[in-house]
This record gives sequence, structure tokens and C-alpha cells, in this order.
Amino acid sequence: MRLSLLTGVVMLFAKSAAWLITGSSAIFSDALESVIHLVAVAFASFSLALSRRPANARFHYGYERISFFSAGFEGALIAAAAVAIIVTAVYKWMHGLELESLGTGTLITLGAGLVNGALGFYLIRTGRRTNSLILVANGQHVFTDCWTSLGVIVGLCLVLVTGWKPFDPICAIAVALNILWAGGVLMWKSARGLLDYAEPGLEARLRSTLDSLAKSQGISWHGLRLRETGGRSLVEVHLLFPYECPLGEAHHIATLIEETIERDFEQPVEVITHLEAQEDHAERHSRPHPR
Repeated sequence: MRLSLLTGVVMLFAKSAAWLITGSSAIFSDALESVIHLVAVAFASFSLALSRRPANARFHYGYERISFFSAGFEGALIAAAAVAIIVTAVYKWMHGLELESLGTGTLITLGAGLVNGALGFYLIRTGRRTNSLILVANGQHVFTDCWTSLGVIVGLCLVLVTGWKPFDPICAIAVALNILWAGGVLMWKSARGLLDYAEPGLEARLRSTLDSLAKSQGISWHGLRLRETGGRSLVEVHLLFPYECPLGEAHHIATLIEETIERDFEQPVEVITHLEAQEDHAERHSRPHPR
């Protein structure tokens, strides 16, 4: 995150210089996205530090879910930048376009795009390896910045080749629409996490694993629930034992199942089991629960 923050500062100065040199709407859109990116990285850095704090007496599950809020905040900033880019491009198009020193501005933007592409790849790879939603979201944002720069370069090259200046705001608007889509995706991921969306792939693997483990122990299960924290998966499941099974043995089997799931899954998983008797399970669950 420190590398991302430092790179963001350098990119902002480089793109601002390119915009001042050229007066290009497309380069302005790229520079404005870098401003938003810098703010988002600063908040993501704070969120990453907070998410690593351990659980305490007031936050029993820790602070990891700040990851979803961070992703949503970053997505909202990206969307806001996209709207500002579109408004600015349309305004400059309607009031006359003045472009100069396009060659220099194009080279600066190209260099910034290549740096952001490498950084985005590194952040996403590191985030997936460490199961950090904050790093993955930041990496996707940096990649968006890279695509923005490439879109700007296309627009400037078209202006240089054809001499038709409206290619500049047109490409700026196209870039903004791409940014808007990326921001929307991040906000959707944030909403899913905050609403405890159960990932179908993970749920299917858990069900298959529970079927195999329960069958090997001669028991059954039901009531699987899972939620993501941004750094790990919290899993709850009810295990059904024969009535005559001693409590100590049932607890031993439950612990074995918990440890097997937590060991065999690639991402961090925390499993909590609830023990029930098979014989009166249906009867007890048919009763109304006390409020």
C-alpha cells in the first residue's frame, strides 16, 4: 500500500504536467482519475491497517469487514470521477478545443500507464495470495487507471494522425464510461460483502466436504451458513448425532470436522459447529423460538 501511495503521487504530478502542456480533455480525465485514486489509496491504507487489528471486547469478530466499506468507498470515488470527466469533456467540446504539444503529453501518459499496469498486476496478485480484498480492489483501481491512460493515448494519436480535435473529448468520455463501470463493480462487491452474500463456489465446496466428513463419521448435518469478512470466511453448521452418543465423543468429532475444513481450504476459514440430537431434532425445531 505504501508503494501504491507513492506511485499515485508520482502519477498525479506527471499527468498534471501532461495536461498543462497539452490542454487535452482526455489527459485531464486521466489526471482527475489519479486525484481520486490518491484519495482512495489513502483510505485503503487506513482500512488495511485497521483490518489487521485483533478482535476485542467490543468488536468480537475483529475489524476485517472494513474491507467491504473500503471497496465501496473506492468504487464511489471512481464513479464520481467518471461523472466529472464526462461533464468536463462535454463542456470543453462545446466551448472550443485547444490542443498543443501532443507528442510530449502522449509520451508522459504512456509512461504513466505502463507503471500503473505493472503496479496493478502486483497489487492484485499480492491481494489474492494474501486473501486481502483491500489490495485486490486497489489493484483493480490501478488497472483502471492504466486502461484510462491507454484510452487517452488512443485519442491523442487519432488527433495527431487525423487532425480532428473532437477525438480528444470523445475518447475522454469513452474512458469515463469504462471508469464508471469499474466503480460500479467495486460498489456491487462492497454491497454483497456487507449484506453477507454467500459465494456459490465456496458454498458448494463446503457442502461437498461436509457430506464426505459427516458420512465418514456416521452423522448428518444441516443449517450451513457462511459470511465473508474480507480476509476470511466464517462458517456455521449444525451437526446431528445419535442420542446415545456421549457428549465428549460428539465434541471430539465436531472438532475434527472443524479442523479438517480449516486445514483443507486455501483461504482462511473459521468453522463454528452446533451439536444436536438426530432423534428429536425435527420436534425441537418445530417449536416456536423464544424472542
